[in-house]
Amino acid sequence: MSKRKTLTVKIGNVLMGSGHPIVVQSMTNTLTADVKKTVAQIKELADAGSELVRLTINDEAAMQAIPEIKTELLKFGCEVPLVGDFHYNGHLLLTKYPESAVLLDKYRINPGNTMQKGENNAFEIMVKMAIKYAKPVRIGVNFGSLDQRVYNELMVENKTLKNPKLVEEIVYEAMIRSALNSAKHAEKLGLGKDKIVLSVKMSKLQDMVRVNELLAKRCDYALHLGLTEAGGGMAGAVASAAGLAILLQQGIGDTIRVSLTPEPGASRALEVQACKYLLQSMGLRYFRPQVTSCPGCGRTDSKRFITLAKEVNGYIDRHLDDWKKKYPGVEKLTIAVMGCVVNGPGESKHADIGISLPGNQEEPICPVYIKGKLYKKLTGENVKEQFLQILDEFVKNLKV
Repeated sequence: MSKRKTLTVKIGNVLMGSGHPIVVQSMTNTLTADVKKTVAQIKELADAGSELVRLTINDEAAMQAIPEIKTELLKFGCEVPLVGDFHYNGHLLLTKYPESAVLLDKYRINPGNTMQKGENNAFEIMVKMAIKYAKPVRIGVNFGSLDQRVYNELMVENKTLKNPKLVEEIVYEAMIRSALNSAKHAEKLGLGKDKIVLSVKMSKLQDMVRVNELLAKRCDYALHLGLTEAGGGMAGAVASAAGLAILLQQGIGDTIRVSLTPEPGASRALEVQACKYLLQSMGLRYFRPQVTSCPGCGRTDSKRFITLAKEVNGYIDRHLDDWKKKYPGVEKLTIAVMGCVVNGPGESKHADIGISLPGNQEEPICPVYIKGKLYKKLTGENVKEQFLQILDEFVKNLKV
């Protein structure tokens, strides 16, 4: 698939847009002023693979905490870029606390929550602060906080048309116009075009897809994709993945976030993992070896192959950091763990390395295939140990 051409935006040590890899990002849900909890969550997200982390900056306490947050993160060697999420009072906070303004790597501005006209224009002040400190900005338009003036103007205009548009079409146009007009206004103020990222986020999948398809045709700004208020658990992850995949398949999107309502006690990093699984399943980025394992059926000795698939995944997770340092490209490997003769040998041959366990009423032999050829037939009670040893040797001899 060909990727939409955009400008490159530099955010801290991360390059976004153009031909660069799609950036994974997330957002903390701690009280930002609680430095200890916020630092812990930022590190958790960064360790999971979030390449940008956004923080709520809603009051003076949150803004004042940024220097200490940065200092504490550096003690852990964590240099993930931090994005300040501002609404309503961002112009005041950026003006009053220049040290924090310098330390943030990007500002998030919602034009629906800032004044567009007047001498004390909050939007203009925030853009001027971004120019002063050489920071990129995300101009993020959300359906839930859409600039009503733009929407109302379009509704009045629509009444004069011979063939009036549907309400949803008016909403799409209002969001797109709000984003583009704000971006052009920022450019007129002096903000470089390569300092601007746009987003138009909605909570309904088809709406989010359509509005981004339309926006992508009308500009070459880098685009941030996400299904806002997607919900929680599997439902939220599936809805987000479905919407994002449609756009990514068209080459639309330069950074993504899967916004999940957190389950009680669950890790915030689940939304980072969802982004990584999505990108890897589409072949857009690679983060760890892909384990292909069958779902099981009446032919399989389910417990045996399910246990082995789990053990193989655990073995990869324990060794991945070391493997990636020593054997670049290991994350692109495919490993098959199959459960019966129907698809087992074929899938194992198709993978870089694979094992086909015997199903019910099959001979207790486990053939191992490497690069499409039979390597060895395993038998006995220690098949797991034998296969993991073969896998380890295969990785150590990896040539990419």
